[in-house]
Amino acid sequence: METILIVDDEKNYPPIISSILEEEGYETLVANNGLAALEIINNSDIDLVLTDMKMPLMDGIALLERIKISDPDLPVIMMTAYGTVEKAVEAMQKGAYNYVLKPFDNERLILFVNKAITMYRIIKENRLLRNAVESQYKFDNIIGKSKAMQDVFETIQKVSPSSATVLIEGESGTGKELVAKSIHFNSPRRDKPFIPANCSAFAENLLESELFGHEKGAFTGAVAMKKGRFELADNGTLFLDEISELSQGLQVKLLRALQERTFERVGGIKPISVDIRIIAATNKHLKEEVKKSLFREDLFYRLNVLNINIPPLRQRQEDIRLLVDHFIKKYAGQKKMGQPVTGIDMEVERLFYDYSWPGNVRELENFIERATILCAGDKIRISDLPKEFRDNVYNTLRFEGIPANAKLYETLDLVEQIMIKRAMKMANNVQSHAAELLGIGKSGLNQKLKKFNID
Repeated sequence: METILIVDDEKNYPPIISSILEEEGYETLVANNGLAALEIINNSDIDLVLTDMKMPLMDGIALLERIKISDPDLPVIMMTAYGTVEKAVEAMQKGAYNYVLKPFDNERLILFVNKAITMYRIIKENRLLRNAVESQYKFDNIIGKSKAMQDVFETIQKVSPSSATVLIEGESGTGKELVAKSIHFNSPRRDKPFIPANCSAFAENLLESELFGHEKGAFTGAVAMKKGRFELADNGTLFLDEISELSQGLQVKLLRALQERTFERVGGIKPISVDIRIIAATNKHLKEEVKKSLFREDLFYRLNVLNINIPPLRQRQEDIRLLVDHFIKKYAGQKKMGQPVTGIDMEVERLFYDYSWPGNVRELENFIERATILCAGDKIRISDLPKEFRDNVYNTLRFEGIPANAKLYETLDLVEQIMIKRAMKMANNVQSHAAELLGIGKSGLNQKLKKFNID
């Protein structure tokens, strides 16, 4: 229920207005002067202020000015007599939502109030959404305790306050867009647009239009003028993902736009100026692309003002468990039946450390989301993970990822299981052949198959 504050020093009007508004489903509070109104506003959640123009101690104009300092979006409707219409117009110029004349028409008053309340409701919803987004992309919410990720956090913290161009390099799935959003939402441009553009998602002729927009009739199908990502990002941040996929022709046009901060829409001749921050990302080493003459050197140096290199997951294995716990919490609500998932089996954890993670954090998240849904118990087991993962990880035997607190007998059992499963796969499940590969007798292999419940 929205709350409306009625401010009027007359005795008759507030009870009448309260009665009218409460019949419409609103809660009302009353103050008889501007100072009392400010105290209520500071201590209550108010959705609309309905104030008289003439009052002792503080008039309606002064109250309006104080309200707009503390909350510029809070709507204020002025009540005024015929003789002070000019003052009401002045109030509108200073940010009042509207004004009503005394004696007022009830339906007109209700109409103004409903519109103002609806507008403020949308503003508050947008505030909540933005706060949630900003919270999600705070740099300290990116998961990682490894030295490599701590270096990334430190760099984000340093570069965010500036408007300098940033180049983010890293393999696919490492979280380049997450870092870009963290930079934006921790910068002075946080209240302005963050506009992403994937340079590999469009054909060359369409990408130019996506970036710079087009005029009506610029090409077949251009039935109306369209603003491009550069224009939409004005005063905010433009995120150019997969920048290495730009054609040579578009590299030239992008270089000019970055140097001059002006461009023309496709089919247009009028220069358009913008104030934007550029953040670019690539899964390739742009310097190597320059050496191969696949990327312009001058554009590379224009983009590479500040550089952030995100390490692949295999180089920060100490972050795996943190990420696993984070994704389990994230997707816990997707499991509708059975016990809630609380963790992963020890065998799964060890195999995760042994895996090379070609898809990086995105691949790990995919595994956990899938396993959370399929898991029969409260812990994710190896059988809940994709067959391709099991086949891949059992074909390698690496020890770098074994936790420091792992027990010897548990580790030896795990090594035996890995070797037996790999041998059985190589021998097409012929036990005599698998035993020969392992250098043990067939009866010994049979005992171990039973011990480890290997089918």
